[in-house]
Amino acid sequence: MKKVFAKTSNVTNFVSAMNRLVNRQDGIPGMALIFGEPGLGKTRTTLWWAAQNENDGVFIRTKKLMTGRWLLEEVVAELGEAPMRRTSDLFRQAVDQLLDRPRTLFIDEADYLAHDARVLETLRDLHDTTNTPVVLIGMDKADQKLMRYKHLYDRFAVIVKFEPLVLSDIKAIADQMCDIKLSDDAVQHIHKQANRFRRVVVQLYKAEAIARTNSLKEVTAAHLQGVKK
Repeated sequence: MKKVFAKTSNVTNFVSAMNRLVNRQDGIPGMALIFGEPGLGKTRTTLWWAAQNENDGVFIRTKKLMTGRWLLEEVVAELGEAPMRRTSDLFRQAVDQLLDRPRTLFIDEADYLAHDARVLETLRDLHDTTNTPVVLIGMDKADQKLMRYKHLYDRFAVIVKFEPLVLSDIKAIADQMCDIKLSDDAVQHIHKQANRFRRVVVQLYKAEAIARTNSLKEVTAAHLQGVKK
């Protein structure tokens, strides 16, 4: 299996959204929501984008019990400073760093914050004060959970839902990542078994193992099903 980042339609939509967000005109809000079911590659795509853009991103994975202060401590630490004790100083530290060197702020597992308006308002305040892009990444129905916070939701200039992989996505992943060739019916077989990135990769590992064991140059659906011809 090649160690490459496979580009799917979800990745294409994400890149397009980030380009619009980063290059938005003055007066356009700079917050975004990326959401979808687990296993579709949201976090992986975010980290890949940050790396491709000279690490122009601060990635925070939220926790179930995270408070506004805890969130600010994480942000300040990721920005490269030692967090101060008072909450007001933490906010000032984050603002100063983001004004001095603008970076996109990615908040993963944002669903955990949906129950606490104060934490969400802290993120909105960081965006409003610094104009830095803030991207919330959540699970399926995260849009519905956050919709009740109107002041926050109105600032989402971009909303992208990661969808289950279609047949063309799986073929693209196989072409980019596999060291062996998959027949069209093998790709169709994998699509029937999995439509999430993680599960597709498991199926591709299986295909490569079958190819190695049987010295195959191409794996078919029959091989994946264990049918002997």
